[in-house]
Amino acid sequence: MSTVIRAWVNGALHDPAAPAISAVDHGITVGDGIFETCKILDGRVFALSRHKARMARSANGLGLADIDFDRIDEGIAAVLGSGGPIAFGRLRFTVTAGRGPLGSDREDSPLTYVVTAGPQAPPHPPGTLAVTPWTRNERSAVAGLKTTSYAENVVALAFAHERGASEAIFANTRGELCEGTATNIFVVVAGRLHTPPLSSGCLAGITRELTIEWCREAGMEVFEDAMPLGVLRTCEEVFVTSSLRDVYPIERIDDHRLAAPGRVTRTAMAIFAERSAAEVDP
Repeated sequence: MSTVIRAWVNGALHDPAAPAISAVDHGITVGDGIFETCKILDGRVFALSRHKARMARSANGLGLADIDFDRIDEGIAAVLGSGGPIAFGRLRFTVTAGRGPLGSDREDSPLTYVVTAGPQAPPHPPGTLAVTPWTRNERSAVAGLKTTSYAENVVALAFAHERGASEAIFANTRGELCEGTATNIFVVVAGRLHTPPLSSGCLAGITRELTIEWCREAGMEVFEDAMPLGVLRTCEEVFVTSSLRDVYPIERIDDHRLAAPGRVTRTAMAIFAERSAAEVDP
């Protein structure tokens, strides 16, 4: 059993390098599946209930059968209990449509359940962004769903890395600021904090959601509004959010330099750090 990645598939622990899923699983053949990524901190999973709720929404949007979350809990307990406690790491639970034909039609097959976990180094801010030449389609059938069809993100992230950036940023088809490959984005304009609305086609990120809630509860104004992509050339501060990055300051977007972290970003970082330390499942 690997000491780095722990894997559980359909009721049993597996060596992550060994075969465990059918060659005709629809998650493999056409990317017909959904997943969630959670932060592990001192052996505990952060915001698990919110991640499960989002997975249920993704399953509904993709037309999958109802998710058996008891099964997922079984997998989580297995991977977290199969070795020593993980101080900081990634938990991922994935559900696919199960076995299917080689085309896009589905069969009446049981869902496939996969849970993996492993340690990783905490991210070190600040980060850098590259704006991609591609767009998110806010009218897509899977807009806002966290599906396993991630090839577009793989290509965009490689584009960013080739330009010395740590994350890629998309506009949508209307030319509005949307999201990163695995992050939501916040910008500070005239001292006020803004983030694209869900109608932009961005994913309803769990860390995005908590950042908005907790900052507003602390008395900060947070505006969810459509913004042109060009705001990235004129804004004063930028940060991105994700399950493993939390509130993560950005120092450069292409050739545009920013304060990192600036005053508003530092405030949001402090609020998130305090609240997330007090509540493991907010």
